[in-house]
Amino acid sequence: MSAVTTTEATVTVAPAKDTPQVRRRRRLSPGRRLPAARLAGPVLLLALWAAASAAGQLDPAAIPAPWTVVKTGAHLWTDGTLPTDILTSLQRAATGFAIGLAAGVLLALASGLSRTGEALIDGTVNLNRAIPTLGLIPLFILWLGIGETFKVAIIAIVVYIPIYLNTHAALSGIDHRFVELAEVQGLSRYAFVRQIVVPGALPGFFVGLRLGVTGSWLGLVVLEQINATSGLGYMMFQAQNYGQSDVILVGLVVYGVFGLVSDSAVRLVERKVLSWRRTLSS
Repeated sequence: MSAVTTTEATVTVAPAKDTPQVRRRRRLSPGRRLPAARLAGPVLLLALWAAASAAGQLDPAAIPAPWTVVKTGAHLWTDGTLPTDILTSLQRAATGFAIGLAAGVLLALASGLSRTGEALIDGTVNLNRAIPTLGLIPLFILWLGIGETFKVAIIAIVVYIPIYLNTHAALSGIDHRFVELAEVQGLSRYAFVRQIVVPGALPGFFVGLRLGVTGSWLGLVVLEQINATSGLGYMMFQAQNYGQSDVILVGLVVYGVFGLVSDSAVRLVERKVLSWRRTLSS
């Protein structure tokens, strides 16, 4: 009987020298949204203003200190001047903004959904855009008188132009493949507008809305200095005649606060309505 001898061979596997490593993906997005980030700039500007005033670097007659402006604003609020002027300015801005908003949206829809409407409307609106709106004030005074009507009309023009331009651009930018798909699906005109036109135009509409809100306040500053007896612009104009720079700064601060709050409100609504979008800012 023969014996069979088995020899066990030991195999040593050397570790690979060039093992590929997984590279970390570089983040290119801006990152998470910081809470109250839009207030950082105004707060920094206020801090620099206060520091320069405390160090005596600013002439108090030209640029009063922040605490002086706050004291003046509190005095104007207590004696009832500031609330009345704010309410008057809000009424003018809201009326002109509502008219401009309706006109801008209706004209954009008529021009964006119809070649005939585009031929009749788009060139006229762009011609109006090329004419300085505030340059129309003398003509509107002749047409509408020097009362409240011409002020509201000028604000409406300032508002409707950016709303029209941005909404019309968004309508023109809708992919034609969606239109063809709607035709294949046999959508009605109403369903086409609701499912294709409105979602496609909303991003541009909100851009125009933000510009329109800001424009209403910018136009109001000038208009309230023309034959007005109340309003923030009138208060600032009267303060200019008496050299009251602190009162002028109170008016500018109120305008700035209203502009910032209204723009933030539009941004908030935009994020809620367009929550389905995945964009760089989101």
